[in-house]
Amino acid sequence: MLCTLAVENYRSLYSIAMPLDRLTVVTGANGVGKSNLYGALRLLVAAASGDVVSALAKEGGLPNVMWAGPANVSRAMEREEVLIQGGPRKGPARVRLGFASDEFGYLIELGLPIPQHSAFNLDPIIKRECIFHGSAYRSASALVDRKGAVLRRRSGRQWEIVATDLPVHESLFDYAGDSTSVPEVFRLRETLRQWRFYADFRTDANAPARSSMTATRTPVLHHDGRDLAAALQTIIEIGDAKALADCIDDAFPGSVLDINDNGAGHLLAGLRQPGLLRTLNCSEWSDGTLRYILLVAALLTPRPPPLMVLNEPETSLHPDLIAPLARLIVLASRQSQVWVISHSQDLVRRLEGTGESSNHVLEKSIGRTQVAGLRDLDCPIWRWS
Repeated sequence: MLCTLAVENYRSLYSIAMPLDRLTVVTGANGVGKSNLYGALRLLVAAASGDVVSALAKEGGLPNVMWAGPANVSRAMEREEVLIQGGPRKGPARVRLGFASDEFGYLIELGLPIPQHSAFNLDPIIKRECIFHGSAYRSASALVDRKGAVLRRRSGRQWEIVATDLPVHESLFDYAGDSTSVPEVFRLRETLRQWRFYADFRTDANAPARSSMTATRTPVLHHDGRDLAAALQTIIEIGDAKALADCIDDAFPGSVLDINDNGAGHLLAGLRQPGLLRTLNCSEWSDGTLRYILLVAALLTPRPPPLMVLNEPETSLHPDLIAPLARLIVLASRQSQVWVISHSQDLVRRLEGTGESSNHVLEKSIGRTQVAGLRDLDCPIWRWS
């Protein structure tokens, strides 16, 4: 389980180290940086998949995502006694991302290359990567350490050189993920690649989830929900069918899921409701109904991931569905670590009322995202290498 997420110099995240729990809820006003935290987690997964440079390019390149405020924020600036102004930077400009779990921690530092005659001078390069043991980096706890093109691994009390020619635009996960020579990298890479993010469900009239699809076992719902019917049928056959039926009945009392097989190897999701003489196919569902059932299929997965991140799951839902959604999220958090980013105060209040969530309210001070009420002694210990 992740216990800390740390980010530095990424958009509004000037410097933040956030404690995480089994169920973490993040809320706050528009523009305070909730989406930036979500983006930082996505970049960590991109590093494990070898796509971190291209992911940053899609955001406009490193100069566009780097903290745009002064490198040093003084107490006088915080008290508004002096104007916000820049000054000489003491160190190199780098975007830093990292996390610590109950087993491994990982950090990555990205910076700009030395300018040269190239069309790709805005592509970031990886300056540093490190995998460490414990809740915070220490030189003695480092297991795998990458500086520039050189990668080394701890072997007993000594360091063993693994590679000296790592491409500076590519992560160590691409070149050192062998399960025997560098098992720490292999294990961490596979863990990161199992993280799931759900923020892009389509519920419009042409949404893929409203159409029939090929009948193939689907233990993991696609991030846009295109394989909804197959995912629901997979839960029925090899997952928790009772929990699925209970979650549907909780939101739509008396209703029952009906997964239709047209006999040609295609499935279509439907809903039998009290008082109706025929099943309502998913093409007839309201946006809110479809979105709730998509969340059910995602959260009741027969293959629970280490981490599941939900970005504004309450979108399009009627207020009456917030309570069933909260119960569904709590149920999923008993199998996976869950992080919820939400604008719904009703959802936040209900999750907090279960006593199983850790809630963080974000706010901004001089353009920097901060966790409201998080005192220095409450912050997790974090050190950049």
